[in-house]
Amino acid sequence: MSSGWNSDGIPDLTGRVAVVTGANSGLGYVTARELARKGARVVLACRSAERGQTARDRMAAEVPGARVEFGRLDLGDLASVRDFADSYAYERLDLLVDNAGVMAPPYGTTVDGFETQFGVNHLGHFALTGLLMPALVRTAGARVISVSSMMHALANIDMGDLNSARRYRRWVAYARSKTANLLFVHELARRVDAHGYGLVVAAAHPGYAATNLQTAGPRAEGRRAAERMMAAGNLVFAQSADAGALPTLYAATAPGVRPDSFTGPSIAMWRGSPAPSWRAPWTRNDAMARRLWDESERLSGVSYDAVLKDA
Repeated sequence: MSSGWNSDGIPDLTGRVAVVTGANSGLGYVTARELARKGARVVLACRSAERGQTARDRMAAEVPGARVEFGRLDLGDLASVRDFADSYAYERLDLLVDNAGVMAPPYGTTVDGFETQFGVNHLGHFALTGLLMPALVRTAGARVISVSSMMHALANIDMGDLNSARRYRRWVAYARSKTANLLFVHELARRVDAHGYGLVVAAAHPGYAATNLQTAGPRAEGRRAAERMMAAGNLVFAQSADAGALPTLYAATAPGVRPDSFTGPSIAMWRGSPAPSWRAPWTRNDAMARRLWDESERLSGVSYDAVLKDA
């Protein structure tokens, strides 16, 4: 991995199709914009039609000639995930960036009754990726990139309490959802390899990047002091969203990215140019990854058997 890599290193993506979840703001917006700048057709997969269409218009103004479109996707509603996949209009899918997420909100549940962070950050993306897998495997050189977090190191998943029903601790639940992202990448990469597909499945994280993710939880609860503290941290310590998106863009587009790799900022996993990132050993636990996979198929009702049967 070359030092100082930035978005100028993204190759020409003309003719490629990308889907970026949570592309209306923050890291997702930057990721989608830079892919569009290099010629990709980008679907901005967002929960809010108003915010998604505003982002599309803004991106079109920032990148003249950009081919971007909005697709409604609520990862907290499995029916919405199916609707998005059913309406996907292209034969090919070169790049799926599972970026959207929620961080440390008050306890809540998705439409389908799952704890919000587990349901949105992991289960919604598990279902989306599975439903789009036929388009991915028929596209030569396609990639799936899951955006995790260095915060995954705070906690392993608890297979006996995936929905934090016994006790909800917002940061532990967030860490578990980000561990789930890495276990998903680990198992999907294994299954793809077992079938001989050329699909690259990898993960990335932004380090500490200034986005609205940090302040959304405190704001939702009216915890003004916590919101101000998070905003101050963003101002003083965090790198920009443009810099935070670089590891994702590297994993998505750079040559030689290895399956099941984890890319993050080079300086203490906090900031800097993209580099291989440390990950907790439990995120490469084969048995746990398989257990989570089987349970995720059961809970979401989405099976990968059409393309990955008996892997």
